[in-house]
Amino acid sequence: MSDLFQKKDPIAQRFRGFLPVVVDLETAGFDPQRHALLEIAASILRMDARGRLVPGPLLACHVLPFSGAELDPKALAFTGIDPHHPFRDAKPEAEALRQILTPIRKAVKQTGCNRAILVGHNAAFDLSFIKAAVERIGFKRNPFHPFSVFDTVSLAGLAYGQTVLAKAVQAAGFDWDNGEAHSARYDAAQTARLFCTIVNRWGELDPNRPWES
Repeated sequence: MSDLFQKKDPIAQRFRGFLPVVVDLETAGFDPQRHALLEIAASILRMDARGRLVPGPLLACHVLPFSGAELDPKALAFTGIDPHHPFRDAKPEAEALRQILTPIRKAVKQTGCNRAILVGHNAAFDLSFIKAAVERIGFKRNPFHPFSVFDTVSLAGLAYGQTVLAKAVQAAGFDWDNGEAHSARYDAAQTARLFCTIVNRWGELDPNRPWES
């Protein structure tokens, strides 16, 4: 093993050089090209001294609809978000994305990882909105892998037989507050706990643990 590899953060060895970042979005519909991104939250995962995966602090921002964005009334009713409420303290999409993505890029470099990989519940949905927003604002060097993701729907289905986030979180032994759900901050935090729990449980079962060699 080279000295360069030994100097990397342990998390760089765990996922083949990918830094897992949990992301949750709230949107005004299902089409990333047409519908507005309204909330974004992210947790950069790390490893503790015991080699266990743990959530990092939440990065979160409310987002103003981009110019010409469509707002599906059904989506807004589901999330309970008023995109134009004066107390949202929402930021323009470009500012919001930079606020979230810049620390992720820095974390990738600091840990010695190659790039970030998005972790999400129905992760392809979140990645599609991130990629569309990045293209709109012209953000260079998107830190996320362009198509690979870790999806907690699949992982929770395997580990607990549950695919709905609320049920999977409870099956993992955590409380779930329906009143807090469908906010990016809350759902990102719960998804991070779920993903870390599943990964750590697998680590306990795997005697080889090649990432610790």
